[in-house]
Amino acid sequence: MRRGCYDTGLYGTVKRVNGSFLNDTDSQPRPAPKIIPRAGHRISRAGISKNAVKVLYRLHNAGYQAFLVGGGVRDLLLGRHPKDFDVATDAEPDEVRQLFGNARLIGRRFKLAHVRFGRDIVEVVTFRAAADIEHDDRQHAASGRILRDNAYGDIEDDIWRRDFTVNALYYNIADFSVWDYTSGTEDIESRTLRLIGDPETRYREDPVRMLRAVRLAAKLDFTIAPETAEPIARLSPLLRDVPPARLFDETLKLFQAGHAARSFELLMQFGLLKNLFPHIAAVLDKDTDGQIRKFIHEGLHNTDQRVRQDQSVTPMFLYAILLWHPIRQLAEDLQAHEGVSEADAMLSAATRIVDEQQAYTSFPRRFSGPMKDVLVIQRRFTNKRGSRAIKLLEHKRFRAAYDFLLLRASIGEVDPAIAAWWTEVQELPAEGKRKAFEVKRRRGGKRWRRSGGTGRPSSIAQ
Repeated sequence: MRRGCYDTGLYGTVKRVNGSFLNDTDSQPRPAPKIIPRAGHRISRAGISKNAVKVLYRLHNAGYQAFLVGGGVRDLLLGRHPKDFDVATDAEPDEVRQLFGNARLIGRRFKLAHVRFGRDIVEVVTFRAAADIEHDDRQHAASGRILRDNAYGDIEDDIWRRDFTVNALYYNIADFSVWDYTSGTEDIESRTLRLIGDPETRYREDPVRMLRAVRLAAKLDFTIAPETAEPIARLSPLLRDVPPARLFDETLKLFQAGHAARSFELLMQFGLLKNLFPHIAAVLDKDTDGQIRKFIHEGLHNTDQRVRQDQSVTPMFLYAILLWHPIRQLAEDLQAHEGVSEADAMLSAATRIVDEQQAYTSFPRRFSGPMKDVLVIQRRFTNKRGSRAIKLLEHKRFRAAYDFLLLRASIGEVDPAIAAWWTEVQELPAEGKRKAFEVKRRRGGKRWRRSGGTGRPSSIAQ
């Protein structure tokens, strides 16, 4: 068991070159971090989850350094209410597991511990070493992307492995102080998002950092520092080296956390959209009247409202918003040039676009199948007469398809009168529905409809 070193005279030099923070690896004495005492910041243990506090104190009482780190510290300093609390320590993963019977080690690229308290998980990360130490257990791809990273070090090394200055603040449970090695507290005050280290190198190590910069800037309403923003458009093709499954997860973080509309605008601004959703990026390049962009903004704005109201959101509807116009345009081309029916053209176009999208961000079938249903149903809303029309109310995707219809109507893509009609008809009693759809009763008050070719009568589901 190692005792934590609190001699702050041993910590790393902070060099700032062209706005970026670099680690000085020479033999010069390394100054201490800026330490903000309890009286100088707004963080209180009352704002930290009780389970995270338990983990911090048990590590501290066992002789290890224990810091709350990352987004939790950042959000507390901003007066926000974090959902997740991460802990950094000089205890190695196996030592953490010995200390906590409820701990589980996970990860290959980064080995860390999850300490479980029922459904609550506190992530405990061992200080990681700087990239230039003698026994660095790091593996890189040819592009510079990190493939493995399990080198352990001290807090003065760990700081250089954090991504942004505002995420590199350490709350010390020993005396409730905040340790700042870069300009984290200053950048929080100025609402600036700044990478630690050389931006191009950091993006090459992990291209997802470009998406993370966009996501945090959108979430926090921060401005991305010029030197942090400059390489993004140029390096955006590196996202093609990232597994599509990981990019699917990042897409959900971008668009399902309450700041989707702003995230989309930043993806466009920094040239990242074409490497995530190339079809909609291509369509937007020809969107001369801005209607497609207006549609997407309205759809994502509605998604943000649902998140703020604690309502459910689904990747199915998100992808429907982002892929609708590419699919629609391809369907129109298939109809014009191959002579296929409207329904077959829409289904074929949806299948083709979804299959091609898989090479960029994975789209699991449990979401893509329902999305296709929602898009194919759109053409059926123009038919308001007969038994087939009334059966649409019974379709398991009707509600999602109807919501999508309302979105289209809100920007004038569909006659608002059609959306209003479907809104009203849902509220009618059974007899009112039959009259609205002009469906006549037959044989004892029931109507006949074909079911599996048998022609047996079936009543209308309410």
